[in-house]
Amino acid sequence: MTPPQHAPHHAAETPLILVTGAARRVGAEIARQLHAAGANVALHYRHSADAAETLAAALNAARPDSAFTVGGDLARFGAAEDIAAQVLARGTRVDGLVNNASSFFPTPLGSIDRAAWDELMGSNLMGPLFLSQALAPALRATSGAIVNIVDIHAERPLQRYPLYCAAKAGLAALTRALAIELAPQVRVNGVSPGPIDWPEDEQFSPAERQQIIDHTLLKRVGSAADIARTVRFLLFDAPYITGQIIAVDGGRSAHL
Repeated sequence: MTPPQHAPHHAAETPLILVTGAARRVGAEIARQLHAAGANVALHYRHSADAAETLAAALNAARPDSAFTVGGDLARFGAAEDIAAQVLARGTRVDGLVNNASSFFPTPLGSIDRAAWDELMGSNLMGPLFLSQALAPALRATSGAIVNIVDIHAERPLQRYPLYCAAKAGLAALTRALAIELAPQVRVNGVSPGPIDWPEDEQFSPAERQQIIDHTLLKRVGSAADIARTVRFLLFDAPYITGQIIAVDGGRSAHL
Protein backbone atom coordinates (compact mmCIF):
# COMPACT_ATOMS: atom_id res chain seq x y z
CA MET A 1 0.00 0.00 0.00
CA THR A 2 1.30 3.44 -0.87
CA PRO A 3 1.75 5.56 2.25
CA PRO A 4 -0.83 8.38 2.25
CA GLN A 5 1.80 11.08 2.54
CA HIS A 6 3.28 9.92 -0.75
CA ALA A 7 -0.03 9.62 -2.58
CA PRO A 8 -1.41 12.24 -4.96
CA HIS A 9 -3.68 14.69 -3.19
CA HIS A 10 -6.78 14.25 -5.32
CA ALA A 11 -9.53 12.21 -3.68
CA ALA A 12 -9.46 9.32 -6.17
CA GLU A 13 -5.98 8.33 -4.98
CA THR A 14 -6.56 8.69 -1.24
CA PRO A 15 -6.34 5.27 0.42
CA LEU A 16 -9.50 3.97 2.09
CA ILE A 17 -9.22 1.65 5.07
CA LEU A 18 -12.11 -0.20 6.72
CA VAL A 19 -11.70 -0.55 10.49
CA THR A 20 -14.14 -2.90 12.20
CA GLY A 21 -15.25 -2.15 15.73
CA ALA A 22 -14.13 1.43 15.18
CA ALA A 23 -16.58 3.29 17.38
CA ARG A 24 -14.73 3.04 20.69
CA ARG A 25 -11.49 2.18 22.47
CA VAL A 26 -8.75 0.55 20.37
CA GLY A 27 -10.73 0.61 17.12
CA ALA A 28 -11.43 4.32 17.42
CA GLU A 29 -7.77 5.08 18.09
CA ILE A 30 -6.71 2.99 15.09
CA ALA A 31 -9.12 4.97 12.93
CA ARG A 32 -7.84 8.30 14.28
CA GLN A 33 -4.20 7.41 13.64
CA LEU A 34 -4.84 6.12 10.13
CA HIS A 35 -6.87 9.24 9.38
CA ALA A 36 -4.08 11.46 10.75
CA ALA A 37 -1.69 9.63 8.41
CA GLY A 38 -3.80 10.79 5.47
CA ALA A 39 -6.10 7.84 4.83
CA ASN A 40 -9.86 7.94 4.50
CA VAL A 41 -11.61 5.57 6.90
CA ALA A 42 -14.77 3.50 6.91
CA LEU A 43 -15.86 3.10 10.52
CA HIS A 44 -17.69 -0.15 11.23
CA TYR A 45 -19.86 -0.52 14.31
CA ARG A 46 -22.34 -3.03 15.67
CA HIS A 47 -24.29 -1.36 18.50
CA SER A 48 -22.38 1.91 19.00
CA ALA A 49 -23.92 3.91 16.16
CA ASP A 50 -23.88 7.22 18.03
CA ALA A 51 -20.22 6.91 18.98
CA ALA A 52 -19.30 5.95 15.41
CA GLU A 53 -21.20 8.91 13.97
CA THR A 54 -19.57 11.26 16.47
CA LEU A 55 -16.12 10.02 15.48
CA ALA A 56 -16.94 10.30 11.77
CA ALA A 57 -18.14 13.87 12.28
CA ALA A 58 -14.92 14.81 14.06
CA LEU A 59 -12.77 13.29 11.33
CA ASN A 60 -14.82 14.96 8.59
CA ALA A 61 -14.49 18.29 10.36
CA ALA A 62 -10.72 17.86 10.16
CA ARG A 63 -10.84 16.76 6.51
CA PRO A 64 -14.12 16.84 4.58
CA ASP A 65 -15.53 13.61 3.14
CA SER A 66 -12.81 11.50 4.72
CA ALA A 67 -14.86 9.21 6.98
CA PHE A 68 -18.16 7.36 6.94
CA THR A 69 -19.87 4.73 9.06
CA VAL A 70 -21.15 1.28 8.23
CA GLY A 71 -23.18 -0.93 10.57
CA GLY A 72 -23.44 -4.69 10.91
CA ASP A 73 -23.13 -7.63 13.29
CA LEU A 74 -20.07 -9.64 12.23
CA ALA A 75 -21.18 -12.51 14.45
CA ARG A 76 -24.13 -13.05 12.11
CA PHE A 77 -23.59 -15.22 9.05
CA GLY A 78 -23.85 -13.09 5.91
CA ALA A 79 -23.18 -9.79 7.68
CA ALA A 80 -19.59 -9.54 6.45
CA GLU A 81 -20.71 -9.57 2.83
CA ASP A 82 -23.32 -6.91 3.61
CA ILE A 83 -20.70 -4.69 5.25
CA ALA A 84 -18.30 -5.13 2.32
CA ALA A 85 -21.10 -4.28 -0.10
CA GLN A 86 -21.89 -1.08 1.81
CA VAL A 87 -18.25 -0.02 1.59
CA LEU A 88 -17.89 -0.92 -2.08
CA ALA A 89 -21.16 0.86 -2.90
CA ARG A 90 -19.44 4.14 -2.05
CA GLY A 91 -17.58 3.73 -5.33
CA THR A 92 -14.19 4.23 -3.75
CA ARG A 93 -11.05 2.13 -3.74
CA VAL A 94 -10.30 -0.13 -0.78
CA ASP A 95 -6.68 -0.22 0.32
CA GLY A 96 -6.83 -1.74 3.76
CA LEU A 97 -8.86 -3.78 6.20
CA VAL A 98 -8.33 -3.83 9.96
CA ASN A 99 -10.22 -6.70 11.59
CA ASN A 100 -10.50 -5.26 15.08
CA ALA A 101 -14.09 -6.01 16.13
CA SER A 102 -14.17 -8.60 18.90
CA SER A 103 -16.39 -9.99 21.63
CA PHE A 104 -14.69 -10.95 24.88
CA PHE A 105 -16.28 -12.70 27.85
CA PRO A 106 -15.54 -15.76 30.00
CA THR A 107 -16.88 -19.21 29.12
CA PRO A 108 -15.70 -21.62 31.84
CA LEU A 109 -15.87 -25.23 30.73
CA GLY A 110 -19.36 -26.51 31.46
CA SER A 111 -21.01 -23.19 30.62
CA ILE A 112 -20.30 -23.07 26.88
CA ASP A 113 -23.43 -23.06 24.73
CA ARG A 114 -24.41 -22.35 21.14
CA ALA A 115 -24.99 -18.66 21.81
CA ALA A 116 -21.48 -18.21 23.22
CA TRP A 117 -20.03 -20.20 20.32
CA ASP A 118 -21.83 -18.09 17.73
CA GLU A 119 -20.85 -14.81 19.38
CA LEU A 120 -17.19 -15.50 20.09
CA MET A 121 -16.37 -17.52 16.99
CA GLY A 122 -18.50 -15.24 14.84
CA SER A 123 -16.98 -11.92 15.85
CA ASN A 124 -13.39 -13.10 16.30
CA LEU A 125 -12.98 -15.59 13.44
CA MET A 126 -15.92 -15.95 11.07
CA GLY A 127 -16.35 -12.20 10.57
CA PRO A 128 -12.70 -11.54 9.68
CA LEU A 129 -12.61 -14.53 7.34
CA PHE A 130 -15.69 -13.61 5.32
CA LEU A 131 -14.94 -9.88 5.33
CA SER A 132 -11.43 -10.57 4.03
CA GLN A 133 -12.87 -12.86 1.37
CA ALA A 134 -15.47 -10.32 0.28
CA LEU A 135 -12.93 -7.50 0.00
CA ALA A 136 -10.11 -9.59 -1.52
CA PRO A 137 -10.76 -8.50 -5.14
CA ALA A 138 -10.76 -4.82 -4.16
CA LEU A 139 -7.62 -5.24 -2.04
CA ARG A 140 -5.84 -7.09 -4.84
CA ALA A 141 -6.66 -4.22 -7.21
CA THR A 142 -4.89 -1.71 -4.95
CA SER A 143 -2.11 -3.99 -3.64
CA GLY A 144 -3.64 -3.42 -0.25
CA ALA A 145 -3.14 -4.94 3.17
CA ILE A 146 -5.03 -6.61 6.00
CA VAL A 147 -4.20 -6.35 9.69
CA ASN A 148 -5.94 -8.67 12.14
CA ILE A 149 -6.08 -7.85 15.84
CA VAL A 150 -5.27 -11.16 17.49
CA ASP A 151 -4.38 -11.62 21.20
CA ILE A 152 -1.43 -13.03 23.12
CA HIS A 153 -3.92 -15.51 24.60
CA ALA A 154 -4.16 -17.17 21.21
CA GLU A 155 -0.90 -18.85 22.22
CA ARG A 156 -1.13 -18.56 26.01
CA PRO A 157 -4.71 -19.44 26.95
CA LEU A 158 -6.40 -17.47 29.69
CA GLN A 159 -8.19 -19.47 32.37
CA ARG A 160 -12.01 -19.31 32.10
CA TYR A 161 -11.81 -18.07 28.49
CA PRO A 162 -11.29 -21.27 26.43
CA LEU A 163 -13.69 -20.34 23.64
CA TYR A 164 -12.33 -16.82 23.20
CA CYS A 165 -8.77 -18.15 23.16
CA ALA A 166 -9.69 -20.79 20.57
CA ALA A 167 -11.31 -18.14 18.37
CA LYS A 168 -8.23 -15.92 18.54
CA ALA A 169 -5.97 -18.91 17.86
CA GLY A 170 -8.05 -19.49 14.75
CA LEU A 171 -7.57 -15.86 13.77
CA ALA A 172 -3.80 -16.21 14.19
CA ALA A 173 -3.80 -19.23 11.86
CA LEU A 174 -6.13 -17.40 9.46
CA THR A 175 -3.70 -14.47 9.34
CA ARG A 176 -0.91 -16.70 8.08
CA ALA A 177 -3.22 -18.62 5.75
CA LEU A 178 -4.58 -15.45 4.16
CA ALA A 179 -1.03 -14.18 3.65
CA ILE A 180 -0.46 -17.27 1.50
CA GLU A 181 -3.83 -17.10 -0.26
CA LEU A 182 -3.62 -13.40 -1.14
CA ALA A 183 0.09 -13.18 -2.04
CA PRO A 184 1.70 -11.50 -3.80
CA GLN A 185 -0.79 -8.64 -4.21
CA VAL A 186 -2.07 -8.33 -0.64
CA ARG A 187 -0.04 -8.40 2.57
CA VAL A 188 -1.70 -9.89 5.67
CA ASN A 189 -0.34 -9.44 9.19
CA GLY A 190 -1.56 -9.39 12.76
CA VAL A 191 -1.08 -7.44 15.96
CA SER A 192 -1.30 -9.39 19.21
CA PRO A 193 -2.10 -7.10 22.15
CA GLY A 194 -1.36 -7.87 25.76
CA PRO A 195 -3.02 -5.94 28.61
CA ILE A 196 -4.33 -2.81 26.90
CA ASP A 197 -6.80 -0.43 28.57
CA TRP A 198 -8.91 -2.65 30.81
CA PRO A 199 -12.33 -3.72 29.48
CA GLU A 200 -15.17 -1.40 30.45
CA ASP A 201 -17.24 -4.20 31.97
CA GLU A 202 -14.76 -4.91 34.80
CA GLN A 203 -14.16 -8.61 34.07
CA PHE A 204 -10.96 -8.66 36.14
CA SER A 205 -10.64 -7.97 39.85
CA PRO A 206 -7.98 -5.51 41.07
CA ALA A 207 -5.88 -8.48 42.22
CA GLU A 208 -6.16 -10.16 38.82
CA ARG A 209 -5.21 -6.93 37.08
CA GLN A 210 -2.14 -6.52 39.24
CA GLN A 211 -1.11 -10.12 38.56
CA ILE A 212 -1.35 -9.46 34.82
CA ILE A 213 0.70 -6.27 35.14
CA ASP A 214 3.33 -8.06 37.22
CA HIS A 215 3.69 -10.65 34.46
CA THR A 216 4.73 -8.03 31.90
CA LEU A 217 8.39 -7.08 31.59
CA LEU A 218 7.52 -3.37 31.48
CA LYS A 219 5.30 -3.63 34.61
CA ARG A 220 2.44 -1.57 33.16
CA VAL A 221 -0.52 -1.81 30.84
CA GLY A 222 -0.31 -0.49 27.32
CA SER A 223 -2.61 1.93 25.56
CA ALA A 224 -4.80 1.91 22.49
CA ALA A 225 -2.20 4.18 20.87
CA ASP A 226 0.42 1.42 21.19
CA ILE A 227 -1.77 -0.89 19.11
CA ALA A 228 -2.76 1.81 16.63
CA ARG A 229 0.85 2.77 15.93
CA THR A 230 1.70 -0.84 15.14
CA VAL A 231 -1.29 -1.18 12.83
CA ARG A 232 -0.26 2.01 11.06
CA PHE A 233 3.27 0.65 10.63
CA LEU A 234 2.06 -2.63 9.15
CA LEU A 235 -0.28 -0.88 6.72
CA PHE A 236 2.00 1.91 5.49
CA ASP A 237 5.62 1.23 6.37
CA ALA A 238 6.16 -2.52 6.07
CA PRO A 239 6.10 -3.38 2.35
CA TYR A 240 8.21 -6.54 2.84
CA ILE A 241 6.35 -7.93 5.86
CA THR A 242 3.53 -10.43 5.45
CA GLY A 243 2.28 -13.47 7.36
CA GLN A 244 3.60 -12.13 10.66
CA ILE A 245 2.00 -11.41 14.04
CA ILE A 246 3.61 -8.73 16.19
CA ALA A 247 3.10 -8.97 19.95
CA VAL A 248 2.47 -5.59 21.57
CA ASP A 249 2.26 -6.77 25.14
CA GLY A 250 4.94 -5.14 27.26
CA GLY A 251 6.98 -8.32 27.05
CA ARG A 252 4.33 -10.47 28.69
CA SER A 253 4.61 -13.24 26.10
CA ALA A 254 8.38 -13.43 26.68
CA HIS A 255 7.98 -13.80 30.43
CA LEU A 256 7.48 -17.50 31.17
